[in-house]
Amino acid sequence: MQLISRTSEYALRAVIWLVQEPALSQTTRQIATGTRTPPDYVSKVLQLLAKAGLVRSQRGLGGGFRLAGDPAQITVLDVINAVDPLERILTCPLGLKAHGTNLCPLHCGLNDVMLQMEATFAKTKLADLLNSNTPSIPLGIKLKTSRRSPVPSDSVRSAMPLARSATSKRPAKC
Repeated sequence: MQLISRTSEYALRAVIWLVQEPALSQTTRQIATGTRTPPDYVSKVLQLLAKAGLVRSQRGLGGGFRLAGDPAQITVLDVINAVDPLERILTCPLGLKAHGTNLCPLHCGLNDVMLQMEATFAKTKLADLLNSNTPSIPLGIKLKTSRRSPVPSDSVRSAMPLARSATSKRPAKC
């Protein structure tokens, strides 16, 4: 079962890889190898993340990509919204003109589930993924350092402008 797109998954893998050594620039090839993702695909994902201000890129010798912000401030939703935002059900997906924005109970319920998923992604910081006390490996990435990373995990938001989803988008009536 796939809850997020492959593009979002690769973006999350890439930023988790970068979080491990935030001061070190990583090449696309290093990131692709470390995250077990196709280099061409991860290159496009990194460009989207850079455009959103989540990673910085530098050309030339010693260049590559680095995380642009504090992993304790960047949410999973920030990353997803930068590359492939979650789709919400605002009008009848079947295109029934009689329904318009008055969703049937099934589509209204599915939209509510998407709202809950979005809220969970919004409250989960990148640092939280690495500071967990679970034996599960975040996104299946073999981490470079110990699982109990020195990444801070407070919940204070930074002033850095990040892509946000409009969680208030709801159909006219449910």
